[in-house]
Amino acid sequence: MNKISLTRYLVEQQRDHGQIPAQLRLLLEVVARACKSISQAVNKGALGGVLGTAGSENVQGEVQKKLDIIANEVLIEANEWGGHLAAMASEEMDGIYVVPNRYPQGEYLLLFDPLDGSSNIDVNVSIGTIFSVLKKPEGGSAVEEKDFLQAGHKQVAAGYCIYGPQTTLVLTVGKGVAMFTLDREQGSFVLTQENVQIPPDTQEFAINMSNMRHWDEPVRRYIDECLQGKQGPRGKDFNMRWIASMVADVHRILTRGGLFMYPWDKREPNKAGKLRLMYEANPMSWLVEQAGGAATNARQRILDLQPSQLHERVSVVLGSRHEVERVTAYHAQQ
Repeated sequence: MNKISLTRYLVEQQRDHGQIPAQLRLLLEVVARACKSISQAVNKGALGGVLGTAGSENVQGEVQKKLDIIANEVLIEANEWGGHLAAMASEEMDGIYVVPNRYPQGEYLLLFDPLDGSSNIDVNVSIGTIFSVLKKPEGGSAVEEKDFLQAGHKQVAAGYCIYGPQTTLVLTVGKGVAMFTLDREQGSFVLTQENVQIPPDTQEFAINMSNMRHWDEPVRRYIDECLQGKQGPRGKDFNMRWIASMVADVHRILTRGGLFMYPWDKREPNKAGKLRLMYEANPMSWLVEQAGGAATNARQRILDLQPSQLHERVSVVLGSRHEVERVTAYHAQQ
């Protein structure tokens, strides 16, 4: 079997579709290389002394794990010197990180959640890195925070790397979704699936059921109908899955279909949701759409939302298209 490496895949995409300029190709290769380093740290776990908390909090007031900080530093150090980036933004940093003057500045902006699913680090459950690439707006030399505030449909690349039984990189550059598996002997990511497709129908949903009492009525209605199974209005039985790691839940949906929901709830009524629009919802929504699925904030397409701040939160309903449409329709009827 002729193995296609990530580098070859990107070169051929550039050649066949004019899709990937040289700077973007370099950026994606550097991100993949950083993910390999993070994967090694994750794999070592307790042997590498990387488990447990770091005794600090991120900008959202969440306790940081040691691996959160390590992963954040790995991504910054890997990407700052290559000349392909103007600035970066991370879920773990208050503001943007502008590429230092000693390095050349490129035309792209990189956003990332360095380690999604932190609550699962110490219990050896799949976690991952999510990333999103934007083009720096034309004109103006100094990069500002507002340059990052672009709607999700303006992304030029997005993906995630899941650190599970295999380390898998999932990527879109706007021409479908491809999956690459890390070949540890070769030390490179190898193409293992192209044109990933999410089936439009499903009998699986993923949601944190412990929050049911806090949900809005349309979400309760949808889940109630699923739980009634064959005897209920849906006429079929549903399974529930919840890993509490968005990367792992979305990876399952890309692999075999399903619905993922992290809705607004009444505990923090002034917050639109829990997940971050720029670091989690936008890249995951684009991947899901590129695979034939759908993604909304329960009312409108996530990729059409105009961000107003770097760490903005959002409700998320994504996955198999017909189920996303049903949940969104229930909210429209409210």
